[in-house]
Amino acid sequence: MSAPVVIVGAGQAAAQAVTSLKAEGFGGPIVLLGDEPYLPYQRPPLSKAYLGGEMTEDRLELKAPKFYADAGVEVRLGARVSRLLPAEGQVELAEGERIAYGALLLATGTRARALPVPGAELAGVFSIRSIDDVRHFRAMALPGARLVIVGGGYIGLEVAAKARKLGLDVTVVEGQPRLLARVACATISDFALALHEGQGVRVITGMGVTRLVGPDRVSAVELADGRVLPADLVLCAVGAVPNAELAAEAGLALENGIRVDAATRTSAPGIFAAGDVASFPSTLYGRRVRLESVQNAIDQAKAAAKSITGAAVAYDPIPWFWSDQYDVKLQIAGLLDGFDRTECEGDVAAGRFCVRYFAADRLLAVCSVNDPKSHMLARKALAPPPALVPG
Repeated sequence: MSAPVVIVGAGQAAAQAVTSLKAEGFGGPIVLLGDEPYLPYQRPPLSKAYLGGEMTEDRLELKAPKFYADAGVEVRLGARVSRLLPAEGQVELAEGERIAYGALLLATGTRARALPVPGAELAGVFSIRSIDDVRHFRAMALPGARLVIVGGGYIGLEVAAKARKLGLDVTVVEGQPRLLARVACATISDFALALHEGQGVRVITGMGVTRLVGPDRVSAVELADGRVLPADLVLCAVGAVPNAELAAEAGLALENGIRVDAATRTSAPGIFAAGDVASFPSTLYGRRVRLESVQNAIDQAKAAAKSITGAAVAYDPIPWFWSDQYDVKLQIAGLLDGFDRTECEGDVAAGRFCVRYFAADRLLAVCSVNDPKSHMLARKALAPPPALVPG
Protein backbone atom coordinates (compact mmCIF):
# COMPACT_ATOMS: atom_id res chain seq x y z
CA MET A 1 0.00 0.00 0.00
CA SER A 2 1.26 3.46 -0.86
CA ALA A 3 2.01 5.90 1.92
CA PRO A 4 -1.08 7.87 2.97
CA VAL A 5 -1.96 11.52 2.79
CA VAL A 6 -1.43 12.65 6.36
CA ILE A 7 -3.35 15.69 7.61
CA VAL A 8 -2.05 17.38 10.76
CA GLY A 9 -4.85 19.35 12.39
CA ALA A 10 -8.55 18.63 12.79
CA GLY A 11 -10.39 21.84 12.01
CA GLN A 12 -12.38 23.24 9.11
CA ALA A 13 -9.51 22.98 6.60
CA ALA A 14 -8.80 19.38 7.56
CA ALA A 15 -12.42 18.28 7.18
CA GLN A 16 -12.68 20.06 3.82
CA ALA A 17 -9.43 18.51 2.63
CA VAL A 18 -10.83 15.02 3.26
CA THR A 19 -14.04 15.89 1.41
CA SER A 20 -12.17 17.40 -1.52
CA LEU A 21 -9.61 14.61 -1.79
CA LYS A 22 -12.48 12.15 -2.19
CA ALA A 23 -14.21 14.47 -4.68
CA GLU A 24 -10.98 14.63 -6.70
CA GLY A 25 -11.00 10.85 -6.95
CA PHE A 26 -8.21 10.16 -4.48
CA GLY A 27 -8.50 6.50 -3.52
CA GLY A 28 -5.46 6.09 -1.31
CA PRO A 29 -5.33 6.03 2.48
CA ILE A 30 -5.80 9.20 4.53
CA VAL A 31 -4.70 9.69 8.13
CA LEU A 32 -6.16 12.60 10.11
CA LEU A 33 -4.26 13.62 13.26
CA GLY A 34 -5.94 15.94 15.75
CA ASP A 35 -4.66 16.87 19.18
CA GLU A 36 -8.15 17.53 20.61
CA PRO A 37 -10.50 14.67 21.56
CA TYR A 38 -13.11 15.88 19.05
CA LEU A 39 -13.78 15.30 15.38
CA PRO A 40 -13.34 18.43 13.24
CA TYR A 41 -15.87 21.04 14.31
CA GLN A 42 -16.97 24.59 13.52
CA ARG A 43 -15.10 27.27 15.43
CA PRO A 44 -16.98 30.50 14.59
CA PRO A 45 -19.99 29.48 16.75
CA LEU A 46 -17.70 29.15 19.78
CA SER A 47 -17.92 32.90 20.40
CA LYS A 48 -21.45 33.15 19.05
CA ALA A 49 -24.29 30.59 19.16
CA TYR A 50 -22.49 27.84 21.10
CA LEU A 51 -21.32 30.24 23.79
CA GLY A 52 -24.83 31.65 24.07
CA GLY A 53 -26.43 28.22 24.32
CA GLU A 54 -28.37 28.49 21.05
CA MET A 55 -26.31 25.71 19.45
CA THR A 56 -25.71 22.30 20.99
CA GLU A 57 -22.30 20.65 20.87
CA ASP A 58 -23.35 17.90 18.46
CA ARG A 59 -24.27 20.56 15.88
CA LEU A 60 -20.70 21.85 15.89
CA GLU A 61 -19.42 18.71 14.15
CA LEU A 62 -18.59 19.34 10.51
CA LYS A 63 -19.04 15.71 9.54
CA ALA A 64 -20.53 12.75 11.39
CA PRO A 65 -18.22 9.87 12.39
CA LYS A 66 -19.79 7.76 9.62
CA PHE A 67 -18.45 10.14 6.97
CA TYR A 68 -14.84 9.44 7.94
CA ALA A 69 -15.47 5.72 8.28
CA ASP A 70 -17.16 5.52 4.86
CA ALA A 71 -14.31 7.55 3.33
CA GLY A 72 -11.75 5.12 4.74
CA VAL A 73 -10.06 7.82 6.82
CA GLU A 74 -8.02 6.76 9.81
CA VAL A 75 -8.92 9.39 12.41
CA ARG A 76 -6.60 9.64 15.38
CA LEU A 77 -7.79 12.07 18.02
CA GLY A 78 -5.69 13.20 20.97
CA ALA A 79 -2.66 12.63 18.74
CA ARG A 80 -0.05 15.34 19.15
CA VAL A 81 2.60 15.60 16.45
CA SER A 82 5.97 16.46 17.96
CA ARG A 83 8.16 16.57 14.82
CA LEU A 84 8.04 16.70 11.06
CA LEU A 85 10.75 14.74 9.29
CA PRO A 86 10.70 15.92 5.65
CA ALA A 87 13.86 14.04 4.67
CA GLU A 88 12.32 10.76 5.80
CA GLY A 89 8.78 11.59 4.66
CA GLN A 90 7.45 11.01 8.17
CA VAL A 91 5.77 12.71 11.09
CA GLU A 92 6.58 11.76 14.67
CA LEU A 93 3.99 11.68 17.44
CA ALA A 94 4.63 12.72 21.03
CA GLU A 95 4.83 9.06 22.08
CA GLY A 96 7.59 8.43 19.54
CA GLU A 97 5.53 6.65 16.87
CA ARG A 98 6.39 7.63 13.31
CA ILE A 99 3.92 7.74 10.43
CA ALA A 100 5.10 7.80 6.81
CA TYR A 101 3.32 10.06 4.35
CA GLY A 102 3.07 10.30 0.58
CA ALA A 103 1.82 13.86 0.97
CA LEU A 104 1.49 15.92 4.13
CA LEU A 105 -1.06 18.69 4.70
CA LEU A 106 -0.45 21.06 7.60
CA ALA A 107 -3.77 22.49 8.80
CA THR A 108 -2.71 23.41 12.32
CA GLY A 109 -4.63 26.68 12.56
CA THR A 110 -3.96 29.35 15.16
CA ARG A 111 -4.02 29.78 18.92
CA ALA A 112 -5.01 32.73 21.05
CA ARG A 113 -2.29 35.31 21.56
CA ALA A 114 -1.30 35.40 25.22
CA LEU A 115 -1.81 38.59 27.15
CA PRO A 116 1.76 39.73 27.95
CA VAL A 117 1.13 40.99 31.49
CA PRO A 118 1.64 39.57 34.99
CA GLY A 119 -1.27 37.46 36.16
CA ALA A 120 -2.27 36.17 32.74
CA GLU A 121 -1.85 32.60 34.05
CA LEU A 122 -4.39 33.01 36.89
CA ALA A 123 -7.49 30.87 37.13
CA GLY A 124 -10.51 32.62 35.67
CA VAL A 125 -8.52 34.01 32.73
CA PHE A 126 -9.76 32.60 29.43
CA SER A 127 -9.50 32.69 25.68
CA ILE A 128 -12.12 31.24 23.33
CA ARG A 129 -10.48 28.90 20.83
CA SER A 130 -11.90 25.44 21.56
CA ILE A 131 -14.93 23.54 22.84
CA ASP A 132 -13.18 23.02 26.15
CA ASP A 133 -12.52 26.77 26.46
CA VAL A 134 -16.24 27.49 26.13
CA ARG A 135 -17.20 24.71 28.52
CA HIS A 136 -14.92 26.09 31.22
CA PHE A 137 -15.99 29.68 30.54
CA ARG A 138 -19.71 28.91 30.71
CA ALA A 139 -19.29 27.01 33.99
CA MET A 140 -18.16 30.30 35.54
CA ALA A 141 -20.30 32.69 33.51
CA LEU A 142 -23.11 32.96 36.04
CA PRO A 143 -25.59 35.85 36.00
CA GLY A 144 -24.09 38.85 37.75
CA ALA A 145 -20.47 37.71 37.28
CA ARG A 146 -18.11 40.54 36.38
CA LEU A 147 -16.40 39.90 33.04
CA VAL A 148 -13.59 42.07 31.72
CA ILE A 149 -12.77 41.51 28.05
CA VAL A 150 -9.31 42.65 26.98
CA GLY A 151 -9.56 43.37 23.26
CA GLY A 152 -12.23 45.17 21.27
CA GLY A 153 -12.00 43.20 18.03
CA TYR A 154 -14.63 40.89 16.59
CA ILE A 155 -14.10 37.99 19.02
CA GLY A 156 -14.14 40.27 22.05
CA LEU A 157 -17.34 41.99 20.92
CA GLU A 158 -19.06 38.73 20.00
CA VAL A 159 -18.35 37.36 23.47
CA ALA A 160 -19.50 40.63 25.03
CA ALA A 161 -22.84 40.31 23.26
CA LYS A 162 -23.41 36.72 24.38
CA ALA A 163 -22.19 37.45 27.91
CA ARG A 164 -24.73 40.25 28.28
CA LYS A 165 -27.49 37.89 27.19
CA LEU A 166 -26.28 35.44 29.84
CA GLY A 167 -26.65 38.18 32.44
CA LEU A 168 -23.00 39.04 33.04
CA ASP A 169 -21.68 42.47 33.96
CA VAL A 170 -19.35 43.23 31.01
CA THR A 171 -16.52 45.70 30.48
CA VAL A 172 -14.46 45.83 27.26
CA VAL A 173 -10.96 47.31 27.39
CA GLU A 174 -9.32 48.19 24.06
CA GLY A 175 -5.82 49.60 23.70
CA GLN A 176 -6.54 51.36 20.41
CA PRO A 177 -8.46 54.65 20.33
CA ARG A 178 -11.59 52.92 19.04
CA LEU A 179 -13.20 49.50 18.77
CA LEU A 180 -12.35 47.39 15.70
CA ALA A 181 -9.60 49.88 14.88
CA ARG A 182 -7.52 47.40 12.89
CA VAL A 183 -10.36 45.99 10.84
CA ALA A 184 -12.93 48.75 10.29
CA CYS A 185 -13.37 52.47 9.68
CA ALA A 186 -14.61 54.96 12.24
CA THR A 187 -18.22 54.66 11.03
CA ILE A 188 -18.29 50.95 11.91
CA SER A 189 -16.37 51.55 15.15
CA ASP A 190 -18.82 54.23 16.28
CA PHE A 191 -21.78 52.01 15.41
CA ALA A 192 -20.28 49.11 17.41
CA LEU A 193 -19.64 51.37 20.39
CA ALA A 194 -23.22 52.64 20.44
CA LEU A 195 -24.55 49.11 19.96
CA HIS A 196 -22.70 47.67 22.94
CA GLU A 197 -23.16 50.63 25.24
CA GLY A 198 -26.86 50.45 24.43
CA GLN A 199 -26.84 46.89 25.77
CA GLY A 200 -25.16 47.91 29.01
CA VAL A 201 -21.54 47.09 28.15
CA ARG A 202 -18.94 49.47 29.55
CA VAL A 203 -16.31 50.27 26.93
CA ILE A 204 -12.88 51.74 27.69
CA THR A 205 -10.73 52.60 24.65
CA GLY A 206 -7.19 53.91 24.28
CA MET A 207 -6.14 52.12 27.43
CA GLY A 208 -3.66 49.33 28.09
CA VAL A 209 -3.68 46.67 30.80
CA THR A 210 -0.69 46.47 33.15
CA ARG A 211 -1.55 43.37 35.19
CA LEU A 212 -4.23 40.94 36.29
CA VAL A 213 -4.67 40.86 40.04
CA GLY A 214 -5.18 37.86 42.33
CA PRO A 215 -3.20 35.34 44.35
CA ASP A 216 -4.61 32.25 42.61
CA ARG A 217 -7.80 33.36 40.84
CA VAL A 218 -8.22 36.65 39.02
CA SER A 219 -10.04 39.28 41.04
CA ALA A 220 -9.27 42.50 39.17
CA VAL A 221 -7.70 44.09 36.10
CA GLU A 222 -5.29 46.98 36.58
CA LEU A 223 -5.25 49.54 33.76
CA ALA A 224 -2.35 51.69 32.59
CA ASP A 225 -3.86 54.79 34.20
CA GLY A 226 -4.01 53.08 37.59
CA ARG A 227 -7.70 52.24 37.60
CA VAL A 228 -8.59 48.80 38.95
CA LEU A 229 -11.60 46.96 37.50
CA PRO A 230 -13.07 44.19 39.69
CA ALA A 231 -13.30 40.95 37.72
CA ASP A 232 -14.57 37.43 38.30
CA LEU A 233 -13.54 36.41 34.78
CA VAL A 234 -11.18 37.87 32.19
CA LEU A 235 -11.31 37.08 28.50
CA CYS A 236 -8.13 37.66 26.49
CA ALA A 237 -9.14 38.58 22.94
CA VAL A 238 -6.00 40.23 21.60
CA GLY A 239 -5.54 38.27 18.39
CA ALA A 240 -4.20 34.93 17.25
CA VAL A 241 -0.83 33.36 16.50
CA PRO A 242 -0.33 30.79 13.69
CA ASN A 243 0.65 27.33 14.91
CA ALA A 244 3.76 27.18 12.73
CA GLU A 245 6.30 25.81 15.22
CA LEU A 246 6.37 22.31 13.72
CA ALA A 247 7.05 23.77 10.29
CA ALA A 248 9.74 26.10 11.64
CA GLU A 249 11.56 23.32 13.48
CA ALA A 250 11.51 21.23 10.29
CA GLY A 251 13.12 24.05 8.30
CA LEU A 252 10.09 25.06 6.23
CA ALA A 253 9.97 28.68 5.10
CA LEU A 254 7.82 30.98 7.23
CA GLU A 255 6.35 34.39 6.50
CA ASN A 256 3.53 35.34 8.85
CA GLY A 257 2.70 31.66 9.19
CA ILE A 258 3.77 28.86 6.88
CA ARG A 259 4.78 30.27 3.51
CA VAL A 260 3.03 28.54 0.60
CA ASP A 261 2.79 29.23 -3.11
CA ALA A 262 -0.46 29.76 -5.00
CA ALA A 263 -0.93 25.99 -5.17
CA THR A 264 -0.56 25.60 -1.34
CA ARG A 265 2.90 24.00 -1.64
CA THR A 266 5.39 24.74 1.14
CA SER A 267 9.14 25.00 0.64
CA ALA A 268 9.50 21.26 1.36
CA PRO A 269 8.59 18.73 -1.37
CA GLY A 270 5.38 16.82 -0.66
CA ILE A 271 4.28 19.15 2.14
CA PHE A 272 1.29 21.48 1.76
CA ALA A 273 -0.43 23.91 4.13
CA ALA A 274 -3.92 25.41 4.24
CA GLY A 275 -6.18 27.44 6.48
CA ASP A 276 -5.38 29.98 9.17
CA VAL A 277 -1.73 28.88 9.43
CA ALA A 278 -0.77 29.46 5.78
CA SER A 279 0.26 32.69 4.06
CA PHE A 280 -0.13 32.79 0.29
CA PRO A 281 0.63 35.24 -2.53
CA SER A 282 -2.36 37.37 -3.48
CA THR A 283 -2.22 39.00 -6.88
CA LEU A 284 -5.46 40.73 -5.97
CA TYR A 285 -3.78 42.61 -3.11
CA GLY A 286 -0.18 42.57 -4.35
CA ARG A 287 1.26 40.97 -1.22
CA ARG A 288 1.24 37.82 0.83
CA VAL A 289 -1.94 37.23 2.83
CA ARG A 290 -2.84 35.02 5.77
CA LEU A 291 -6.56 34.78 6.41
CA GLU A 292 -8.33 33.61 9.55
CA SER A 293 -11.75 32.75 8.15
CA VAL A 294 -14.05 29.89 7.27
CA GLN A 295 -14.00 30.97 3.62
CA ASN A 296 -10.24 30.62 3.46
CA ALA A 297 -10.12 27.33 5.35
CA ILE A 298 -12.63 25.78 2.96
CA ASP A 299 -11.38 27.21 -0.32
CA GLN A 300 -7.67 26.79 0.38
CA ALA A 301 -8.24 23.19 1.49
CA LYS A 302 -9.99 22.57 -1.83
CA ALA A 303 -6.94 23.98 -3.61
CA ALA A 304 -4.64 21.80 -1.52
CA ALA A 305 -6.61 18.69 -2.43
CA LYS A 306 -6.22 19.53 -6.12
CA SER A 307 -2.48 20.05 -5.69
CA ILE A 308 -2.05 16.79 -3.80
CA THR A 309 -3.87 14.91 -6.56
CA GLY A 310 -1.84 16.57 -9.32
CA ALA A 311 -4.29 19.21 -10.55
CA ALA A 312 -2.80 22.35 -9.01
CA VAL A 313 -4.76 25.59 -9.22
CA ALA A 314 -3.81 29.20 -8.44
CA TYR A 315 -5.52 30.12 -5.18
CA ASP A 316 -6.34 33.85 -5.09
CA PRO A 317 -9.69 34.38 -3.34
CA ILE A 318 -11.95 37.29 -2.52
CA PRO A 319 -11.88 37.10 1.30
CA TRP A 320 -15.12 37.37 3.23
CA PHE A 321 -15.98 37.24 6.92
CA TRP A 322 -18.91 37.77 9.26
CA SER A 323 -19.66 38.66 12.86
CA ASP A 324 -22.88 38.26 14.87
CA GLN A 325 -23.47 40.68 17.75
CA TYR A 326 -26.92 40.79 19.37
CA ASP A 327 -29.36 41.04 16.44
CA VAL A 328 -26.73 42.60 14.16
CA LYS A 329 -24.89 40.74 11.42
CA LEU A 330 -21.77 42.35 10.05
CA GLN A 331 -20.50 40.93 6.75
CA ILE A 332 -17.18 41.94 5.26
CA ALA A 333 -16.00 41.31 1.71
CA GLY A 334 -12.41 42.11 0.78
CA LEU A 335 -9.50 43.46 2.84
CA LEU A 336 -9.02 46.99 4.12
CA ASP A 337 -5.64 47.30 2.43
CA GLY A 338 -4.59 50.94 2.36
CA PHE A 339 -7.96 52.59 1.82
CA ASP A 340 -7.96 56.38 1.58
CA ARG A 341 -11.68 57.09 1.54
CA THR A 342 -15.02 55.52 2.38
CA GLU A 343 -18.60 55.85 1.19
CA CYS A 344 -21.55 55.02 3.45
CA GLU A 345 -24.95 54.03 2.08
CA GLY A 346 -28.10 53.28 4.06
CA ASP A 347 -29.38 54.21 7.50
CA VAL A 348 -26.74 53.97 10.23
CA ALA A 349 -29.21 55.02 12.95
CA ALA A 350 -31.57 52.21 11.93
CA GLY A 351 -28.70 49.71 11.84
CA ARG A 352 -28.97 48.81 8.15
CA PHE A 353 -26.20 50.19 5.98
CA CYS A 354 -22.92 49.44 4.22
CA VAL A 355 -19.53 51.13 4.04
CA ARG A 356 -17.40 50.88 0.90
CA TYR A 357 -13.63 51.28 1.16
CA PHE A 358 -11.61 52.71 -1.74
CA ALA A 359 -8.00 53.39 -2.67
CA ALA A 360 -8.43 56.20 -5.17
CA ASP A 361 -11.16 54.79 -7.44
CA ARG A 362 -10.46 51.13 -6.72
CA LEU A 363 -12.97 49.30 -4.51
CA LEU A 364 -11.08 47.37 -1.83
CA ALA A 365 -13.74 46.12 0.56
CA VAL A 366 -17.32 46.50 1.74
CA CYS A 367 -18.62 46.14 5.29
CA SER A 368 -22.37 45.47 5.42
CA VAL A 369 -24.49 45.81 8.55
CA ASN A 370 -27.78 43.90 8.39
CA ASP A 371 -27.60 44.35 4.63
CA PRO A 372 -26.97 40.97 2.97
CA LYS A 373 -27.79 42.26 -0.51
CA SER A 374 -24.92 44.76 -0.46
CA HIS A 375 -22.59 42.02 0.79
CA MET A 376 -23.39 39.70 -2.10
CA LEU A 377 -23.08 42.54 -4.60
CA ALA A 378 -19.71 43.42 -3.07
CA ARG A 379 -18.38 39.90 -3.51
CA LYS A 380 -19.37 40.03 -7.17
CA ALA A 381 -17.90 43.51 -7.66
CA LEU A 382 -14.59 42.54 -6.07
CA ALA A 383 -14.18 39.35 -8.09
CA PRO A 384 -11.68 39.69 -10.95
CA PRO A 385 -13.14 39.38 -14.46
CA PRO A 386 -13.05 35.87 -15.90
CA ALA A 387 -9.96 35.05 -17.91
CA LEU A 388 -10.43 35.16 -21.68
CA VAL A 389 -10.17 31.83 -23.42
CA PRO A 390 -7.81 32.01 -26.44
CA GLY A 391 -9.23 31.13 -29.79
